[in-house]
Amino acid sequence: MKKKIIGGSIILLILVIGGIVIGCNFNDNKSTPKTLTATVIGVNDGTFTVQDSNNIIYTFGLDDNSLEIGEVVKLEYDGSLNKNKEKQDNKVLGYKTVNGTSDSEGIPSEWQDNGIFKDFYIFAAKKLKTMSLDEKISQLLLVRYPDNPIETLENYQFGGYVFFEKDFRDKTKPEVKDMINNLQNVSKVPILTAVDEEGGTVVRVSSNPNLASSKFESPRDLYLSGGFDKIKQDTINKSILLNELGLNLNLAPVVDVSTNSSDYMYKRALGENTDLTSTYAKTVINASKGLGVSYTLKHFPGYGNNADTHTGSVTDNRTYDDIVKNDLPPFEAGINEGAEAVLVSHNIVTNIDSSNPASLSTNIHNLLRNKLGFTGIIISDDLAMGAVSSIDNVAVKAIMAGNDLIITTDYEESFNDIKDAVNNKTIDEGLIDKLAFRVLAWKYYKGLIFENQK
Repeated sequence: MKKKIIGGSIILLILVIGGIVIGCNFNDNKSTPKTLTATVIGVNDGTFTVQDSNNIIYTFGLDDNSLEIGEVVKLEYDGSLNKNKEKQDNKVLGYKTVNGTSDSEGIPSEWQDNGIFKDFYIFAAKKLKTMSLDEKISQLLLVRYPDNPIETLENYQFGGYVFFEKDFRDKTKPEVKDMINNLQNVSKVPILTAVDEEGGTVVRVSSNPNLASSKFESPRDLYLSGGFDKIKQDTINKSILLNELGLNLNLAPVVDVSTNSSDYMYKRALGENTDLTSTYAKTVINASKGLGVSYTLKHFPGYGNNADTHTGSVTDNRTYDDIVKNDLPPFEAGINEGAEAVLVSHNIVTNIDSSNPASLSTNIHNLLRNKLGFTGIIISDDLAMGAVSSIDNVAVKAIMAGNDLIITTDYEESFNDIKDAVNNKTIDEGLIDKLAFRVLAWKYYKGLIFENQK
């Protein structure tokens, strides 16, 4: 009898243990957490996207998360990941920020700020480390579209090209798309593809009837016929067309305050007072968001009633207070609305810097950075324009003044002069690094670059 009881107890014990083991295995299959350490590259309502050290991208669902782009996180999740799925089915059980491998590592403290592109600084810094001096210098050049664009781009890897009306003449939409795609295909770093599509007298794209049914109207005509609502819709229409063609940067709007019909800039501006021009700047920047095309406020610090700098030097003798009161507010309004780029004129503004055109003036750039708090991209006006084209080493001076991008036609001279200046210590290579870093951060921000460098 005792033997039977012991035997029965053993059987019962085995069954109990077996049940526990079976139960544990069942639960483990569903809820034993797995971990993934990765960098956050996107955050949306209800989802976030990360990229791991093997450059594999995963998107997870997660409500009420406080993740920020650029953070390195350690995730706990259930199940198995599928790198081929657009969104993972796995439940995120928890996450924590990982210290020591993320945001500020390798980024000089003086480059770090709370700027518009700050979420992408870590990516830009990693990318920068993979680039040669030649490649970094080339990122600072926004080059007028040359006669041999593919070969030139293969040799120099420019930051981007600027297209003019002749570059689109008689082309169809598919032909323009192919032209842009062919350029992007030979670029190690995707390029900026820029145009001046202001409307009115400056219509590089819509002047071609194959690309648009009619030319875009001038800001003034839009305002007079439909107010800011019409300007908003016009901006949306421009953005859709440019994005469709593969163009990602519009060197517009003109936010110079011009109320005199005899002024050179009047036909290109809104033609209204400071307050209305400020509203115009805000309207365009706001309307352009999320449409794949960046817009550029120009011509800083304000053109006033000055003459055309395409043909020669122009001097602006207005007082500093006058410029601050009347000309800066539209730029400030656009910047506060999220403008990514500002283009600086070649006017000599005597009461800010009597010795240099604005595009070559440290004082002017400091005004933009410090007084207006602009953290985006500063672009020089075209260095081929008569106001500055005869200045020796103009590209070097433009870089030293604080431009992130310089618009140039003679790219060989600009490139060689800048490289020579680095080699002879006129320009510290650290400055080239800082400017290229900002351009790269912008390209990540724009979604032109996706990969996260190891």
